[in-house]
Amino acid sequence: MTTTLRIDDLDREILNTLMNDARTPYAEMAKRFNVSPATVHVRVEKMRAANIITGTEVVINPKLLGYDVCCFIGINLNAARDYHSALTKLNELEEVVEAYYTTGAYNIFVKLMCKSIEELQYVLIDKLQAIDEVQSTETLISLQNPINRNVKP
Repeated sequence: MTTTLRIDDLDREILNTLMNDARTPYAEMAKRFNVSPATVHVRVEKMRAANIITGTEVVINPKLLGYDVCCFIGINLNAARDYHSALTKLNELEEVVEAYYTTGAYNIFVKLMCKSIEELQYVLIDKLQAIDEVQSTETLISLQNPINRNVKP
């Protein structure tokens, strides 16, 4: 049985601050929230131990690295039992940056990042649709990403 850690307003403020800038010093947060730096440290460690905070990451701008095409692909598998082997093969494709096991029209929904439409075509034909477990796909090209945020703590 999993116990859910109850967080209070201070925890939420700390989370919001770290989500905005994970490099914010504990001393700066302590001043802002009128508590000691040790209190901030203890709260952060408590949330790490409870897996509310699971790590920190560097967020890159894919466009500045030449990735101009973002798309989502709905994948239908030949059979439900093909899920694990298909997922293993999808994980080997560096263009796949996210994958979801879904209900509804598709078995798997993936997000791909490619440098060009030509590269996307190559990935679709020679990599993704070449996976034996894949029965069919539907591709949706993203024109922009106007909302991109984490859940509110």
